[in-house]
Amino acid sequence: MRIISICPSNTELVAYLGLTSSLVGVDNFSNWPESVNELPRLGPDLNIDMDKVEGLKPDIVLASLSVPGMERNIEELKKRNIPYVTIPNPKSLTEVGESLLFLGEATNTYSKAKKLYDKFNAILNEYQLLSNQIKHPKTLYWEWWAKPIFTPGASNWLTEISQLAGGRNVFDDQPQKSVKTDWEDVYKRSPEVICVIWVGVQKDKVNPKVILKRPHADQMDAVKNNQLYILDEPLFCRPSPRLLLGLNKIASILHPEIFPTFSENEDPLLD
Repeated sequence: MRIISICPSNTELVAYLGLTSSLVGVDNFSNWPESVNELPRLGPDLNIDMDKVEGLKPDIVLASLSVPGMERNIEELKKRNIPYVTIPNPKSLTEVGESLLFLGEATNTYSKAKKLYDKFNAILNEYQLLSNQIKHPKTLYWEWWAKPIFTPGASNWLTEISQLAGGRNVFDDQPQKSVKTDWEDVYKRSPEVICVIWVGVQKDKVNPKVILKRPHADQMDAVKNNQLYILDEPLFCRPSPRLLLGLNKIASILHPEIFPTFSENEDPLLD
């Protein structure tokens, strides 16, 4: 089967199902596993070069609607009669796990997908049990865009990750998936921990001074206690099973005495 993925999270789902060798092309942002960096690049996920896609003669293209604007890719795939499936856009960790089942059915790897799905949910249950031991969850502020400020609300897997890691998203009172806010509101909520994951920006390109220069930032407990973390965006912002690595990372930061130590070379789903 000749597979094309035009979204990073779909590429990662393919890898978990052991189908990376079937990939013949990927979008510009796909960067895991490392082997996909050798594949033909088809453009950014919002501007896929469909002539290149068509030229690679795929048996199936894995599309997505995880970002507004991606529907244009699907319209073009339809117009050109290129075979494709659209991975459902998950809102929760459980739905991320279900994406494995969906892709398993589409690629005749359902048996493997079901085993991974069951293990995925078992890991979530383990973290829930550990989280239940924590009497005083730490308050977290997640920033995934700086100007204007955007942060996840209640219907976002980062709120779920916060809870499973023994924390609480300070914007969990806002029902939407993504909340446009301002620094004054963040400051008033007085988070104990600040987590920065600017979407599409590599960790080493994020300058913490952008946050530290904001009004009264130096008076916040998170800053005074050195609890401002620049984290790896792909482990928190992509709807793929690698979110379990993000969960492991933030949990080990918040409560190292309770949760497993984080290692970037160990994936709990692939152990």
